[in-house]
Amino acid sequence: MSSSPTFEWWPADRILIHERTDSVRVEKLARQMQRSGVCETPIYIDRATGVLLDGHHRYAALLRLGATRIPVWAVEYEDDSVISLERWRPGPPISRAEVVRRARAGEPFPPKTTRHILHVKLPAHPVRLSEALAAPADASTG
Repeated sequence: MSSSPTFEWWPADRILIHERTDSVRVEKLARQMQRSGVCETPIYIDRATGVLLDGHHRYAALLRLGATRIPVWAVEYEDDSVISLERWRPGPPISRAEVVRRARAGEPFPPKTTRHILHVKLPAHPVRLSEALAAPADASTG
């Protein structure tokens, strides 16, 4: 199975986090986005579950700024040719099932526990902050 990531807009409340964030880093990113008016890189989510895979701090910064929909690269999490899972620091392996379970249960890992590595090249896709802030929350994806 190989499915290319797609750029989509997702309602903020459909995205599930699996890691906590550092509030200082979130504030710094929010100020940077507000100053530039741009979110440089969309977050990565699992298309099937809505679990946020990469970009927890960007997501939190967008929420802090009042975003109602979030720019995402939607990926097939189970496809090893698209994305893989590692740890940032030494420790026992973490499974994809555990990432999804924790996200669904509202039991996030500490910040920077998991490291998701994308194996496909994506084009740059900066997004104007105004697109995330002004868009209706029930906007369709895609």
